[in-house]
Amino acid sequence: MADTAAPTRAQAQRRVLAALALAQFICSFAGSNMNVMINDISEDLDTTVQGVQVAITVFLLVMAALMIPGGKLTDRYGRKRCFLAGLVVYAVGALISAVAPGLGVLIVGNSFLEGIGTALLIPPVYILTTLLYPDVTSRARAFGVIMALGGVGAAAGPLIGGLITEAISWRAAFVFQALVIAVIVLLARNLDDPLPPDPTRSFDTGGAVLSAVGLVLVVMGILAADDNVWLMIALIVVGVLVLLCFFRWVGARERSGREPLLSLTLFRNRTSNLGLITQNVQWLLLMGTSFTVAAYLQVVRDYNAVRTGVIFTAATLGLLLTSLSAERLAKRRPQRTLITTGFLVTVIGVAALIALAAAYTTAWCYVPGLLLIGLGLGLMLTPSVNVVQSSFPEERQGEISGLSRSVSNLGSSFGTAIAGTILVSGLTKGAYAAAMITLAVIGLAGLAAATRLPKST
Repeated sequence: MADTAAPTRAQAQRRVLAALALAQFICSFAGSNMNVMINDISEDLDTTVQGVQVAITVFLLVMAALMIPGGKLTDRYGRKRCFLAGLVVYAVGALISAVAPGLGVLIVGNSFLEGIGTALLIPPVYILTTLLYPDVTSRARAFGVIMALGGVGAAAGPLIGGLITEAISWRAAFVFQALVIAVIVLLARNLDDPLPPDPTRSFDTGGAVLSAVGLVLVVMGILAADDNVWLMIALIVVGVLVLLCFFRWVGARERSGREPLLSLTLFRNRTSNLGLITQNVQWLLLMGTSFTVAAYLQVVRDYNAVRTGVIFTAATLGLLLTSLSAERLAKRRPQRTLITTGFLVTVIGVAALIALAAAYTTAWCYVPGLLLIGLGLGLMLTPSVNVVQSSFPEERQGEISGLSRSVSNLGSSFGTAIAGTILVSGLTKGAYAAAMITLAVIGLAGLAAATRLPKST
């Protein structure tokens, strides 16, 4: 009986890991697959490149703004319940997007409903992985699979989205997302929640509103830079003030003995803070590069969706090679070394994209840079997550998971907003170089943060 039970438990655990990894894959896919549909969507819905950029950025922003509340809800309602609820909301949003008659409905389905669904389902992915895999090595293996599929979803999104768009329609890409969600639900049927929900846990509604509004204002301010500099400044300043009010709010709740949305004690862990910075910059680089290169190739170089997607295969291969080696690398090298090396390789990749695109017009000139970016990001995505999640005990996994995913998705929003705004302001060769140089500078800031991680990390 014992021999039979052991494989059964192992199979069940593999199914659960497959469900969690596929969930990260489809959410990352949703953030990048629209990059190769820019021309098709703008023509079909009678909108502009900037309109599509707004839809992509708002999706990423909704995820970032609601990820902390989403992580907090897992404590009250349970990780499995939030995971399944998020999948349902996401699927509804995908189907609405598939039949959208205009940009407004697309934003409702893709940007808001899919964003809300993601904010509900992603924190449980990381909480459950941390709880189900208690030792560093097995956790690194599990996070390696999840981050590999997440990175592949973001990097292969343009290729898969391009193939679907050319073969059928851009609308079919959203049907594909709904079908993947159905597979995840089937795989998660026997998912067990290691910690029971606590319905008595309070929820800080005021903190949730303040954090969401502050983040939205800051990112929308960046998007407004192309139209009105003064509006940009006003939105960013007001957003920062709202975020300061948020921190004062949660501090006051904590001092009064009431449970805040996010405990300020989370920010007293230096290692975790540095890990969060590296996570933010990693996803900023990934999504910023994806949008900039894809938009430039389609609008300026007149590449179709498939041709654009094929070029991004280089980044996908790079991510796969290093992400799937996470367990072996974690045994051989400190996590700080992996993160630092990853940033170095990624920044070199961005530099290659700038230099080779200026010197050559062939599509192959983008391959070396994208391959290096994929290798670099795959090398550091898993250790960055592991550094943050492992810095806190089990009872704080709901909070730190929400914060971790919020910071990562905020990086994705910043990447698309900052690089995209610079690019669409002119959509010229100079604008492409300016956007990529900006990403390289931000990558160096991430490298600086990585070098400050403890040597033993």
